[in-house]
Amino acid sequence: MTGRILASLRVFGATALLTFNTFVHIGPLLLLALLKALLPFDRARGVLDRGLMAIASNWIAINSWMIDHLTSLRVHVEGLPEQPLLDGHFMMLCNHQSWVDIPVLQKVFNRRLPFLRFFLKSQLIWVPLLGLAWWALDFPFMKRYTREQIARRPELAGRDLEATRKFCRKFAGIPITVGNFVEGTRFTAAKHATQDSPYRHLLKPRAGGTAFVMNAMGETLDTLVDISIVYPHGRGELADLFADRIPEVRVHVRMMPIPERFRGGDYASDEGYRAEFQQWLNELWREKDATIQRLLEQSKSEAGG
Repeated sequence: MTGRILASLRVFGATALLTFNTFVHIGPLLLLALLKALLPFDRARGVLDRGLMAIASNWIAINSWMIDHLTSLRVHVEGLPEQPLLDGHFMMLCNHQSWVDIPVLQKVFNRRLPFLRFFLKSQLIWVPLLGLAWWALDFPFMKRYTREQIARRPELAGRDLEATRKFCRKFAGIPITVGNFVEGTRFTAAKHATQDSPYRHLLKPRAGGTAFVMNAMGETLDTLVDISIVYPHGRGELADLFADRIPEVRVHVRMMPIPERFRGGDYASDEGYRAEFQQWLNELWREKDATIQRLLEQSKSEAGG
């Protein structure tokens, strides 16, 4: 009983601090975002972009400080480059275990890679405070349509692709890290069983969105950042993090060049390209599955189990 009360107090306190931190930063973010929208001058917009990134990085740094000081979470990272790489165009591919993945990735890569942006479901723009922050930081919002909706209105099928094109054009000239949870959803045992996934620790990867971004930004992307993330003692959500019920997360970072054969292809229309891309991504996922198994065994060995 006492433990549940303390956990609830921890969650309440952490939520209050997160909300306060967001309030402090959201005002300057929105002000600079509005100025950027109004000013037609590239130089001024570039200065404002740097200001937006500085505010966002500070917001993430404070959130990361809270993780370090308000929880006992141990974040083990291997493969992280020793020196920050802040001037390139990176594509990050990651498996998806929990909503905790996002603050963990932000903590690991803040001020070490260009600011990390994810493609978000359009409904998330209505999340209090955070939706406005994501809008101000130019996160791309994607609207998903059901097969029935597309069958009734075929023109809807191309809207996500056009949104992706706009996003890629906007960031072709500035440093960026494009994040993609390739499985498209968080891992659960039920989803794993329903998919009949061939991987032990992963859902099947969805190749279409990854291929499209790689095609659209193929000429500007520098490096692929392959991330494997796992919670050896069980994953939870944000409430579990601040209730101190997630003791450990392990993150493996692998940097590799973008395969030249996948730059500028046509995933939608070229069957040969599509088959080759899917084969490459499936092999990447097999390697990731083995990496996650190794990380789990390593955690167990270090714990003496």
